[in-house]
Amino acid sequence: MTDPHLTRRTLLRYGAYGGGAAALAGTAASWDRLTGADIPGRDDDALVVATLGSAFDPAAQRFLRDGFRALHPDIDLRLFAVQAKDWSDFFAKILTLIAAGTAPDVVYVATEGVQLFARRLGVPLDAWVRRDAAELREYFADVHPSLVESMMYEGSLYQLPVEFNAADMYLNTEVLARAGAELPPPDWTREDFTTLLRDMKRTGGSDFTPYYWTNRLWGGVVPWLFANDTNVLAESRAPGGEWLWNEFYPGGQGEGRGGGYRWTTPQATSARVEEVYDYLASLIQDGLCSRPEGGSGTNLVGVFSTGRVGVTPAGGFWAGGLHTAGMPNDAYDVQYFPRWRGQRHQYGAAGYALLRTSKKQDEAWEFIKYTARKDVLTELFKENQTTPARRSMVDAARYRETGPGHWQVFYDTLDRFPTTGPIPAPPQVAEVEELLIKHTGTALAGPGSVRPALRRLQHDLEHAMEREI
Repeated sequence: MTDPHLTRRTLLRYGAYGGGAAALAGTAASWDRLTGADIPGRDDDALVVATLGSAFDPAAQRFLRDGFRALHPDIDLRLFAVQAKDWSDFFAKILTLIAAGTAPDVVYVATEGVQLFARRLGVPLDAWVRRDAAELREYFADVHPSLVESMMYEGSLYQLPVEFNAADMYLNTEVLARAGAELPPPDWTREDFTTLLRDMKRTGGSDFTPYYWTNRLWGGVVPWLFANDTNVLAESRAPGGEWLWNEFYPGGQGEGRGGGYRWTTPQATSARVEEVYDYLASLIQDGLCSRPEGGSGTNLVGVFSTGRVGVTPAGGFWAGGLHTAGMPNDAYDVQYFPRWRGQRHQYGAAGYALLRTSKKQDEAWEFIKYTARKDVLTELFKENQTTPARRSMVDAARYRETGPGHWQVFYDTLDRFPTTGPIPAPPQVAEVEELLIKHTGTALAGPGSVRPALRRLQHDLEHAMEREI
């Protein structure tokens, strides 16, 4: 939340709805300019991999490069970190490079960009995965099928997930103690949550905010929509994918899975969506939570660590952030998101995508496969800046120094709630997110604003989803 990689996805405002490089180049005129460090170069023979600048520290970047070169001395690898303030800026710069004819071969892509990249720029990994099935069996056995399905589009797999973060609840233990409360149980309800906020407010003082949340696609209003068994876009699954589920998740592990998620018909005016907004409006009216326009979360570590915020939604990435900020690992803890009609959680994931413009696709696959290895991910994610996609990496040793005490919540969110899924990110995600942020702010601006704002959101989403990418 305090780092461009950790803000998880303010994302994708580049509006790449035209066709081809000319449209991309025209759109790029309004984007932040690339720096010299962002340009991978022309006319050399290297396999070029683009990452978000803050995704890995320099030592981890060197490990990734040197380890791959030792395994594949015949492949000249060049990593370059695109200097971007968030995922939106990052994806925009990647599209600028493509339009300029300096496209990388492989790009690190988060959930927000999976379907856009798959539809317009990506290459399915199916043939390579089938060919190397014996080698990859250990990987898939260690990765939850929900994460894999989130990297599929219309029956094909486009990325191997290496990390994810679900929206769980972080609670300041000092604030809990001050309110005479304990860490809530795993099956706590929305009513329990409201009661806890009231107890926190009663003992918190004038500059205290019981519940802090930010207005964005990940961790904003969406977790509450998931908990109420709804979404702003109707969700279904694409057909296909049996080749993957039968091969790597036998014995019913892949039961109910398909060929990737589909988010289609807008349903912002449905009763359940309105319920969610009415609930958040009541919390704001009672002074129990921040307004959605309350900021990007850049100052949240400070206010949370000093007891000015009691509860906030975040993923495993925040364990590393709080530790870096000097917060003791017993000063906070984590629990599942509260139950409403259900207790489904939302998450975002990330992995490496192969671009169809690449002339080194076989070499690129070897790199993608290399980055999914446990020894590689252990080195890259040792600072707890995220939740590893590999189940075996989420253990007591990882959280001994950073906490929290109930670290099992991070991966168990996927196991305990099988319907847990990715944030709604269709190929039109840029407009979907922009509209969601805009109308959420309006809906919660004052009394009587919810219903009119949701009608406008519904209207605008219908037009956005009709547009061809």
